[in-house]
Amino acid sequence: MVRYTQDELAKLLSDAESDLVERKESWRGDAPEKARQAVCAFANDLPDHRKPGLLLVGIRDSGVPAGIQITDELLQTLAAIKSDGKIVPPPTILVEKQRVNDCEVAVVTVHPADSPPVRYDGRIWVRLGPRRGIASAQDERILSEKRRFRDIPFDSHPISAASLGALSKVLFEEEYLPNAFAPDILEANDRTYEQRLAACKLVARADEPIPTVAGLLAIGKHPREWLPGAYIQFLRIDGADWSDPVVDEALIEGPLPQSIRRIDEKFESHNRTSVDIVSGSIESRSTAYPVSALQQLIRNAVMHRTNEGSNAPVRAYWFKDRIEIHSPGGPNGSVTSEKFGQPGV
Repeated sequence: MVRYTQDELAKLLSDAESDLVERKESWRGDAPEKARQAVCAFANDLPDHRKPGLLLVGIRDSGVPAGIQITDELLQTLAAIKSDGKIVPPPTILVEKQRVNDCEVAVVTVHPADSPPVRYDGRIWVRLGPRRGIASAQDERILSEKRRFRDIPFDSHPISAASLGALSKVLFEEEYLPNAFAPDILEANDRTYEQRLAACKLVARADEPIPTVAGLLAIGKHPREWLPGAYIQFLRIDGADWSDPVVDEALIEGPLPQSIRRIDEKFESHNRTSVDIVSGSIESRSTAYPVSALQQLIRNAVMHRTNEGSNAPVRAYWFKDRIEIHSPGGPNGSVTSEKFGQPGV
C-alpha cells in the first residue's frame, strides 16, 4: 500500500489548490458527511492521477493546524468509513496519526478503486479541481471505461453466451434501481436502459450489453441457465442426524430478490411461535430462533458465496437441535477463523 513521505505530506498540505487533498478542521457538524463524499471522490479518481487522495482531519482550509487532539476514538471512527456500508464498493484506505509541520493530524489515505464507479449513498462523487461534485453522465462513462478486466471480481465478468434478453427489465427498473440510487438521481436520469445497466455493472458496457455474472444473479430471468449453482437447497430433517427422515425439501432459485424472499418464507414457516398465556398477566410470544439472525445468516451465505469454480448450492439444513448453513467457498475478504468477529475485519 502506497504511503506519502513526510516531505510529500507537507508539500500537499501547503498546496491549497491540490485536488488530492481534503482538509477538515474537526469531526463535528457536517464534516463526516463531506469527508465521506471526499473519500468516494478520491476512490473514483476521475482525473486519473493514479495516486492516493488524502483526507486530513485537524487542519484548517488555510493549512494552519486546528490544534485538536487526535484520539484513538477518532482514528477508529475514520477507519469505520470503509466498513459502515455507506460507500460501495468499500474503499481501500489507511488511517493513521502523523506529525506534519509540528502538529498532529489524522491522515486518511484513499487509494483509487480498481473497479469504479464508487458510490456514497447512491451518488457518484468526483473531484472537480479542488472541489467535489456529483458525476455527470459523461463522468460516469469515463469511470466505467477505467475498469481493468483482469482486476475485476468474477461477479463483474461478462457471460458471452448470454444476451440482454436474459435480464428482467421490470425487475431492474421497479426493484433494483429504487434500492440502489437516491430518488433525485433517478429523477434526473437521462440515460438509456443499456447505459444504466452498465453503470450498475450488470452488463459489460453500454455499447456491448453482455450480461455480467452479477447481472444474471441479481436480475436474471433464469440465473441457473448460466450459473448452475445459483440456488438454495433447503431441508427440514426430523431429528439431529443426517440419517433421520426429511420432512420438507425445497430447491429455491431465481434472481436474488426472489430467492431471498422465498427462503425467508421457508424459514418463517418452520420457525414456529409459541404463545404463553399462563405464566404471567401479559401474553408472551417466543420463536425457536430470532428472525433477524436467520435473515442475516442466509443473506451472508448467499451474497458471499463463491460463484467461480463451484456449482454447489447454498445449503440450509434445519435439524431438531440446530440449523446448518453452508456457503461454497471460504470466508469473505480478509476474514479468517482467528480474526472472525474482530472490529474492522
